[in-house]
Amino acid sequence: MLRQPLARIESDAALPEAVDVVVIGGGIAGVSAAYALAKRGVSVALVEKGLVGAEQSSRNWGWCRQQGRDKGEIPLARHSIGMWADMAREIGADVGWANTGVLFVSNDDEQIATWQRWADHARGEQVHSHVLGSVEIAALMPGSREKWKGGLHTPSDGRSEPGKAAPAIMAAARRLGAHLMQGCAVRGLDIQGGRVAGVITEKGRIRAGSVLLAGGSWSTLFCRRHGIRLPQLSVRASVLETTAMPEVIGANVATPGFCLRRTEEGGYLVAMSGTGTFPLTPDTLRFGLDFLATYKIRRGKLKLRSGHEFLAAFGGWARWRMDQASPFEAVRVLDPAPDDALLVDGLAQFKSVFPAAEGVKLARSWGGLIDATPDAVPVIDAVESLPGFYLATGFSGHGFGLGPGAGHLAADLISGARPIVDPAPFRYRRMIDGSRLAPNQGL
Repeated sequence: MLRQPLARIESDAALPEAVDVVVIGGGIAGVSAAYALAKRGVSVALVEKGLVGAEQSSRNWGWCRQQGRDKGEIPLARHSIGMWADMAREIGADVGWANTGVLFVSNDDEQIATWQRWADHARGEQVHSHVLGSVEIAALMPGSREKWKGGLHTPSDGRSEPGKAAPAIMAAARRLGAHLMQGCAVRGLDIQGGRVAGVITEKGRIRAGSVLLAGGSWSTLFCRRHGIRLPQLSVRASVLETTAMPEVIGANVATPGFCLRRTEEGGYLVAMSGTGTFPLTPDTLRFGLDFLATYKIRRGKLKLRSGHEFLAAFGGWARWRMDQASPFEAVRVLDPAPDDALLVDGLAQFKSVFPAAEGVKLARSWGGLIDATPDAVPVIDAVESLPGFYLATGFSGHGFGLGPGAGHLAADLISGARPIVDPAPFRYRRMIDGSRLAPNQGL
């Protein structure tokens, strides 16, 4: 049972026999790609093993930010913010967009200096972020008991509601002629003559000249079935939503300990900053060297735990027959339990910093799996070794905000249009050609 809010939409009654493009996965990147393709007259079918938006695309914080991005992501983030701001008009449906701004705060001089370098670079990318002093931060956070030395602020950033967004975008794609099959797992690719010829689902075959895999944490397993190496691991994130309370700040805020954002219901989402639970699975060994540099940087924020609850989904499968049930049918929706200890800590810190939150209660909480690459930058690219096969995955906790632009870029690559941004930072080959991969730690 889903713990987080999620809008529901209808599926088609039957599979189409043939389309130009099949999109595998109904998260924010997949539905955005389907919408972008349908808008330009390309016949497209989106196939989702569970429900549109049911996994990480409705379990994230809802932040839509340019701030703090890897320098290669900044142009795509900037385009995505523009698309979020125009989304309601574009698709004729509310996605909860609010131009609240994003604020990072700290008392660490080195961190503040890093933010200044980032802001100087971002200004050249037409992203106007500002490093603030203690007086400016106090004005933005009048209800805070903590006095912060410095911060980074991007007024043009904002938030949308994860439970609304992916279903609303997919509903708009359907109005433009896109097909949708939910509760229908793609077991694998139909490959003929060394190139993609469609997909094989649990309900039959769909012919297509191009297939986009936007499968989130499932992408590596799907690729391995076809001999394609995709170094990607998952981190379990935990989020809580409070009961309604007076507004203490409208912006999305990241402190060294916790993050928060206002919800439409009048409460706050609260999570621990950069902290997650890292489930140990066979992929941890497969890709250990790929992630070694990342682990050394992030280990202080990761809790290592047995991955027993994920072994049934990811660990026990190497290959399966197309005429038998696949792992994607065995687990329709990944619904991991939240880490209650992290959430207790996060809520306590929220109350400590904001006295107005002292009496607030926990309304609900949930967990999710973040699909992460070694350099924390997504892969949005064609797989050269298998013509007709494309990837949009590995968003590393950035996927919701990047989703509209990522889907647009994927649609550009598939249709042969001029890319909305330079796709080089998102190339697949960096995953397999020996490139040094580690998260950007500042400019």
